[in-house]
Amino acid sequence: MFSSRGVASAFSTRGVATISNLPRTSSSLSSRSPSSSWSSSLFSSAADTTSSSSSSSSSSSSSTSSTPSNAPPPRLSRAALPNSVDARSLSDNLPIVLSHLRSRRAAPETLASAEQIAALNADRVVLIKQRDEALQIRNECSAAVGKLMRESRGQETDEIQSVKAKASAAGDEASETERRLDDIESEMNLLLASLPNLLDDVVPDGDDDSQNELVSQWGDVDALPRRLGWTPAFQPLWHDDVAANLGGWSAESAVAMSGARFVSLTGPVARLERAISSYFLDRASSKGYVEVSPPLVVSRAALEGTSQLPKFENDLFKITPESHTCNGQDAFLIPTAEVPLTNMHAGQILEESDLPISYCALTPCFRAEAGSYGRDTRGLIRTHQFYKVELVKITSADASDEEHHSLTRHAEECLEGLHIPYRKMRLCSGDIGFSAQHCYDLEAWLPSTGEYREISSCSNTGDFQARRMGLRYRPNVVEENKNKNVKKQNKKAKKPKPVFCHTINGSGLAVGRTLVAVLENYQTPEGDVVVPEVLRPYMGGLEILKKVKKD
Repeated sequence: MFSSRGVASAFSTRGVATISNLPRTSSSLSSRSPSSSWSSSLFSSAADTTSSSSSSSSSSSSSTSSTPSNAPPPRLSRAALPNSVDARSLSDNLPIVLSHLRSRRAAPETLASAEQIAALNADRVVLIKQRDEALQIRNECSAAVGKLMRESRGQETDEIQSVKAKASAAGDEASETERRLDDIESEMNLLLASLPNLLDDVVPDGDDDSQNELVSQWGDVDALPRRLGWTPAFQPLWHDDVAANLGGWSAESAVAMSGARFVSLTGPVARLERAISSYFLDRASSKGYVEVSPPLVVSRAALEGTSQLPKFENDLFKITPESHTCNGQDAFLIPTAEVPLTNMHAGQILEESDLPISYCALTPCFRAEAGSYGRDTRGLIRTHQFYKVELVKITSADASDEEHHSLTRHAEECLEGLHIPYRKMRLCSGDIGFSAQHCYDLEAWLPSTGEYREISSCSNTGDFQARRMGLRYRPNVVEENKNKNVKKQNKKAKKPKPVFCHTINGSGLAVGRTLVAVLENYQTPEGDVVVPEVLRPYMGGLEILKKVKKD
């Protein structure tokens, strides 16, 4: 997933909240109904069980989270507005939209944009009426001219000239009004593109990551240390130090040729990274995901479809037009495989019987990380280039919540297979990504710093992305009641109107972050790294990566 929480994504750094600071646990998700129409614009062992005792290892704090004094008014339910908004639905439900934007802690400019859309839509309604009235006058005058010409036997009388002039003026008025409507439509489209998705009612309100909601926790953070012989005196090393001890860390050479936030991995560490990637892909394939090798360069339209653009252009690597364009459009390196995978069906009408569609892909991801200066400058936590296995589902509205849970569970199973302790968090309204209506973060335990760090974000965007890229499906035909008479039974059923798909995406998992977690959790006091059992078949049966002895 490409997250817009500071546009940090799977490698984002959000201060890690301690478990004791986290609010209530989750409630069930509400179901979603399909969109009504397509707008022409945007518009195991004891160590593997959930355990509260491990929270004591992750934090020394025991304070209780409280609602901030500057919290906005309670968010209105979106039950009356289950789909993403276009100009009309926003105008009809402006109080709901504004309450969701305030809950997201949106900037005043964003709130003003929503109000401006409503005002523009009101102007649009008035102009449509004026245009239609002008067209009606023109048509009536044209008909009158024909009648008068017949009565005058082709003589153009003063009356005919007057009616013609009136028809011409009405036509000019209609044309001018149509031009103003086009301008309003364009302005509304730009403003709509700047608005984030509405929130699922289950999303908790909060300012930032410290108010994310603990859903579940898996594993015992002390289990692997006991197996690996860690003593109380042993201080676990950072992943970059562990990798250096294995002879597999070459950050200096990478920086020399590419600049800051690039890393080269070599030897056993590079092989371990490849093993992790292969393990994730094989797991995804076993769960029914179709593996894809997508393009790493995409167009502006593709990024607009998944909503990275226009808001987050500074966080992308843009290719100069002299080097390459995508069918005449600006070209960018992908920030996540979510972009090409979801856009594989942009502009299409699918059949509900073909859903869900599930894709997975291993790709490098490229992020400029604008605004992250000075944060996570060490190691693999935040780099400009990293590998990630992305999971994407295209589904119907009715199956959306179920498929979101399914995708998230597939990501969780990757961590459980590696025996990496983790916790599952529901992101609050002030921390959730731009396009997500509901998002789970999976956070892996890192012993070097004694904290959980994000390793996967699994987001349900509802029909937010699909509306932007024109991705729809035709619902299944409901079979007629067999109690009806034979004549009606033989009547051909009318095809349902296409509605927007729902799209779901998540990391399954971020390979670099997983490498960090494996190096840190599986290090030994002697400086070696034990290879997790599930990765050994991808490592030629190798069980231990040995520390390189220095002369």
